[in-house]
Amino acid sequence: MHAGIFLHSTSLLDDTFFEKAQIFITEHNEKGAMGFVVNHPFPRRFNELEEFRHSMAFPMYEGGPVDREHLFFIHQRPDLIDGGTLVAGNIYVGGNFNTAVRLINNKTLTEKDIKLFIGYCGWDDKELEAEIEEGSWEPMEEGDLF
Repeated sequence: MHAGIFLHSTSLLDDTFFEKAQIFITEHNEKGAMGFVVNHPFPRRFNELEEFRHSMAFPMYEGGPVDREHLFFIHQRPDLIDGGTLVAGNIYVGGNFNTAVRLINNKTLTEKDIKLFIGYCGWDDKELEAEIEEGSWEPMEEGDLF
């Protein structure tokens, strides 16, 4: 398994945070794996967060159950947002968040360029592989981020 793949939950994860979840894996190494649920919209918009009340009403997603006090993002505009980490193809995770917010607010970035997440999914070394082996997750042929 490697970064840049999509997984979908199986019925073993029904009635959990991960019911019908599609996850995009952004990091996979000897320490473990990290990814984001890309198909569960967060019930509030970006401008409904107090700190960003003067921002655009931009959609956010339930990225995962870990570190829900922070926002994370995936984008495909390294030409506009510096500091991101290449995941695969032209997909980057993170980077200069202030730049990303400014570009969302001036409508340079759209939902076709960037996805915002509350929280993320994380697994320790070999933990995700064990969950795949037990049948909780299945790799997808391809997924849709943007």
